[in-house]
Amino acid sequence: MSSKRVYSICAMCTGRCPIVVDVEGNEVEHIWGNPHLLGGYNLCPRGAAGKALLNDTERPKNPMIRDGERGSGKWRSASWDEALDYVADGLKKTIEKYGAKSVVLSDRGGAITEFEKTFIAAIGSPNYFNHHATCSNSIHNAHLSVAGLARNGVTYDYKNAKYLVSFGRNLLESLVTGEAKNVIDMIENGGKLIHIDVRWNYTAAKADRFFIINPGTDYALALALIHVIIKDSLYDADFVNRWTVGFEELANFVKPYTPEFAEKETGISAAEIVKLAHDVGNAKPSVIFHLGWMTAWYSNDFYLRRAICSLNALLGAYEAKGGLIINKTPKDVGKPLKSLLAQVPKPTEPRFDGCGTKYPHLSGQWGLAQELAHVLLTDEPYPVRAYIVFRHDPLASLPDPDYIRSAFKKLDLLVSIDVNYSETGWFSDVILPEDTYLERTDHVIARNGPKPGYILRQAAVQRRFDTRPRSWIFKELANRLGVGQYFPYNSIEELIAWQLEGTGYRLEDFNEKGYIELVDKPIMWDRTNGLKFKTPSGKIEFFSKKLEDAGVPSFIPYEKPIELKPGRFRLVTSKCAIHTQGRTTSNNKLLNEYVNENHLYIHEDKASELGIKEGDLLEVENEGEKQYIKAKLTKYIHPEVVFMLHGFGDSVPLRTRSYGRGASDIRLQKGLAKVAIGGNCPYTECTVSVKKVK
Repeated sequence: MSSKRVYSICAMCTGRCPIVVDVEGNEVEHIWGNPHLLGGYNLCPRGAAGKALLNDTERPKNPMIRDGERGSGKWRSASWDEALDYVADGLKKTIEKYGAKSVVLSDRGGAITEFEKTFIAAIGSPNYFNHHATCSNSIHNAHLSVAGLARNGVTYDYKNAKYLVSFGRNLLESLVTGEAKNVIDMIENGGKLIHIDVRWNYTAAKADRFFIINPGTDYALALALIHVIIKDSLYDADFVNRWTVGFEELANFVKPYTPEFAEKETGISAAEIVKLAHDVGNAKPSVIFHLGWMTAWYSNDFYLRRAICSLNALLGAYEAKGGLIINKTPKDVGKPLKSLLAQVPKPTEPRFDGCGTKYPHLSGQWGLAQELAHVLLTDEPYPVRAYIVFRHDPLASLPDPDYIRSAFKKLDLLVSIDVNYSETGWFSDVILPEDTYLERTDHVIARNGPKPGYILRQAAVQRRFDTRPRSWIFKELANRLGVGQYFPYNSIEELIAWQLEGTGYRLEDFNEKGYIELVDKPIMWDRTNGLKFKTPSGKIEFFSKKLEDAGVPSFIPYEKPIELKPGRFRLVTSKCAIHTQGRTTSNNKLLNEYVNENHLYIHEDKASELGIKEGDLLEVENEGEKQYIKAKLTKYIHPEVVFMLHGFGDSVPLRTRSYGRGASDIRLQKGLAKVAIGGNCPYTECTVSVKKVK
């Protein structure tokens, strides 16, 4: 048998780590991190377990059409022609009756989204959105309002940072391989890590200082830090004077938010707050206040994230060594990739979710996944009747899935395109199975950062089952709907050659290292005259006229979190290094061996009061919804909080390893599929009761 090594991109989570795949014949021997980009063969457990996904018979192996009630699990196998015709006919009927805007499409988001975005725009619908309402909408929209950049518009220069401050970003457990490695390198280089959270985790274990904060009070802490930095003149005056607007308004706003005020709210001493402010002030500009990752926290999260962005700006951390480096793109060095989407006329209809209209300050780039249920149930602003769900599982990620499912019943057509059996797929009319990332080559994507370039996911082996790649699926659907001209390729190799036209590079150039660098040295813009913030002023905007004109204040007063009623706990969730959220890896044969259910972490004193012991089966209840889960006792969690890992309580019986294991956090989050000011769902405003099952 022949051996080969294939450079590619992992897809076991959203981190898109660069990988190298060792192949023997048509079998994957091992998956490693790409040493040319990661400084070694490092890779997380999820990435290494990709080989189990490849050969897993508990994933969709051929197209399937519903043959019973939605959610009944009754299916019939279909050929690709029959399944695609079924979908296309359903879309045509919907468009003829309600117009193209009545078709919506969502995906996981990220860089490899060209095919689905092109398809939905080509049929004339403006209604693409992704999963970020359940993840990072608030930081995306907050950073846009402050710096004109999305969350991923900057790269963190961890290795050279003197201080890294994390508000709940569990960098070493909810991890991206390269990022986690760089944080460890920072610590070994003498950089200081400060972690603020409601519970102990692996990031807290590596922190120089760890603060267990009163839940829901992070905004008070951020405002107090700004107060001290301004009051004690710890800010970077040159940067602030040159590159910000609204400093006086910010300074006046934070005057009441003293360290003493914050101590009463957060439980963190005023002296510690002052010390942290002075420490980061003395270390400026080599300081990172992490913007956040999964930021669907509270209703005011948008303003917490604006405050964190403001801290970075006050310390002059943008485009500074050891700070936040503004990402450069291939376009910045004169070598942009050609884009399918750029060839499609932009739809002119208003969006279904109100981005840019009902919510004028929120970007349609990510949209509002949680708004779909409301639109389906009310037909406001117009009817939506067809939904294509691609690489996304709203019934496993949005809060209150029973409410979401009830709304989905109004759909005339629900299509799932995925590599797994998902909760949403199980409720769909059609499942179109996609090739796994080890079986397909995708379009070239820009690798933005200080050293811009290109990177490519390449097929390592031949497909195992009757599945197809996304490049083929969306082209075939487009052909059936009469818009095939927007997919002008006959193979993925032909598309890649078209994308690279004018760059001087070819597909074969990815074989050496898996990526192409367009510059030899990092590009750093001149901090005196050369920074590029995509705001109306071209500067960091503490005070945003654009927000104000939209009826959204630049600053809002701190408010105490919702009062906790007697006998209730605040439910907090997160993920671990073994599994990806949304259950995309919990049924993986290799990973399931390590973590096959979640537990409820509860403070040992509270557990004692309730007569709960380690391993007891607990009933966790909210608004009549009951979930059952085993107890895990700890003293390193805030006594008002209980914690469980997200992504368990699987209800798809074909996923036998994860089916029925553990508890579902989202089923407990009643009434939280709503739009907070930053476009996020306020997940952590869920409270629950806990009792031992007798």
